[in-house]
Parts: sequence; structure tokens; C-alpha cells
Amino acid sequence: MTVEMPSQVSGEKPAFDRFAGWCANMVSRAPFFAFCLLLIIVWAPTVAFLKFDTWQLIINTVTTIITFLMVALLQNTQTRNDLATQHKLNAIADGLADLMAHFGDHSGADIEKDIRELRAAVGLEEKESTSKNEKTSTPKNRSKAS
Repeated sequence: MTVEMPSQVSGEKPAFDRFAGWCANMVSRAPFFAFCLLLIIVWAPTVAFLKFDTWQLIINTVTTIITFLMVALLQNTQTRNDLATQHKLNAIADGLADLMAHFGDHSGADIEKDIRELRAAVGLEEKESTSKNEKTSTPKNRSKAS
């Protein structure tokens, strides 16, 4: 089923999406920042009893791993947010095109041109996208449905 309206989006999210959302909420709060600060405070004095190379290697490894994982999780959350926003914008534009078509019966050729341009713009992200996201619908299908 292709999603044409935000109300058609399933509320069920896969386990990884739920986990990524939870992580995004967690790392955007003050306690996570405090944890990171505490990690640095605990690490800094260890220079006294570790070789300097080992001391640097520990913090570099830890921060690289955390950064790598956070980028993957936060990108997942951002992508889902972008898709949800685009679905909502498509629904608004489609509704506006329908409203314009309803009033366009009385206005003439100028409004018809605007309606065609608006319908062509709906789904434009599918033509410009480099990802393999599920297409919501084509502008031709939308104009036939009205």
C-alpha cells in the first residue's frame, strides 16, 4: 500500500526505529551531557598512571565509538522525521489543489494552470531523491483521483 495521506501511516515502528527514537530523546537531554562531562573528568586524571599514548588511545577510542553509533541512530530518527514531514506537506498541497479545483470551476484558465503546477509539485521529492524511499504516489494518479 502506498501512503498518500498522513492518516494512512502505520503507528507500528520496527524495534530499531523505536530504539533510535529512544536514543535520540536520551542524548538530547542534560543528563547525557552530564554523563559525557563526567566521563572526561574521570578520564583526565588517569594521565598520572597511564602512558600518554594509552591515555590518548582510550579517550579517542571511546569518543569515536560513541560518535559512530550516535550518527547512525540520529540519522535514522532524522530520516523518519523528514519522511513524515514530507507526507504532511504532500497532504496539504493535495488538499489545496482540490480546493483550488473546486473554486477553479468558476475562475477560468489561470487557476487551472496553478492547479496543474501544484499537482506537479506534489511528489517532487520523489523525482529529486537519491534514496530508495517508498513513493507516496505520482502526480498523475493524484490528478485522476480528484
